[in-house]
Amino acid sequence: MNQNNLILQKTKILLCFGTRPEAIKMAPLYHELKKNDFDIKLCVTAQHRKMLDQVLDFFEITPDFDLDLMKANQTLNGLSANILSEIDPVLVAVNPDIVLVHGDTTTSSMVALAAFHRNIKVGHVEAGLRTYNKKSPFPEEINRQITGRIADYHFAPTQFAKENLLKEGIDENNILVTGNTVIDALIWAKNKLDKGYKNETLDALNFLKIQKFILVTGHRRENFGQSYIDFCEALLEIAKDESVHIVFPVHLNPNVQQPVYEMLGHRANIHLLEPVDYSVMVWLLENCQLIISDSGGIQEEAPTFGKHILVTREVSERPEGVEHGFSTLVGTDKQAIIDKSRYYLAHNFNPKNENPYGDGKGCEKISDFLQKISK
Repeated sequence: MNQNNLILQKTKILLCFGTRPEAIKMAPLYHELKKNDFDIKLCVTAQHRKMLDQVLDFFEITPDFDLDLMKANQTLNGLSANILSEIDPVLVAVNPDIVLVHGDTTTSSMVALAAFHRNIKVGHVEAGLRTYNKKSPFPEEINRQITGRIADYHFAPTQFAKENLLKEGIDENNILVTGNTVIDALIWAKNKLDKGYKNETLDALNFLKIQKFILVTGHRRENFGQSYIDFCEALLEIAKDESVHIVFPVHLNPNVQQPVYEMLGHRANIHLLEPVDYSVMVWLLENCQLIISDSGGIQEEAPTFGKHILVTREVSERPEGVEHGFSTLVGTDKQAIIDKSRYYLAHNFNPKNENPYGDGKGCEKISDFLQKISK
């Protein structure tokens, strides 16, 4: 009887995430694990609230636990303390065999730490990315390293990320190169769009199909202040060419909102949007001519659609895009942004390489690995 119970018992997995980028990259993994023989529970910290909910809705996911921890103007220390405190009863209630966290957020590092305190194994999705500069990206670089030291299993998106982990002494048997699950998410989303998924924002942006437009995002803390003003001034200069449209979904952080709306809000060919649904972002990625962004996720997504991205960061933990010709690091150097934008607008970008970040089968590889270690 006991032997039969052991055979029938499913491996319990708790997925935890809290931000929009994590949700995008973990959503296809959630669905893949649900298809297989696992007992899956999902907990969201809601470190981001509105932006997180959009993704959950699009991917048709309902969390089992929602900690709802987003507060206006909360500090990183306050958020960290709240996550540690609030995740603990969830860990007790679920008693998982393994907790899966993602990437480099405060949620990932604090949930991993809480699981470690409970002697629960941790799997780290998107493991091994490094700049080795603790202030860039801030605080994500240290979050990722903390999670990496705690994790038992490391799902590295690229060979380069695996090499980072090996140099840090991680056992190769506990590392799996998967490709980035963001590619799985993009394929899922594009299929849904191709089947006729619509919303009001997509309808409103339809006019851009016949326009030459640049997709812009920017939210990194290390760029706030004068660097962000320089960034906005570069966009103003680019927009002097009235045949070029700039589409800029504006992050909710007041350090972004204030300079963007004050400096860019009065140009007819600069379209400032509220944070857009994931479906809209996928459409923009597919239809734009060029991307200017400090987003890590967009660095991985852009190659899927054969787009070049000007990365407004001094360093990137995603060097593969640069090496394969999809990305150019420009920092917030005003003239570099202007010059490189004009160059790529004038020359059609024809990538010679495939997406270095994956083939859309990352979730399947992670699921197979978890099935093997569960036996």
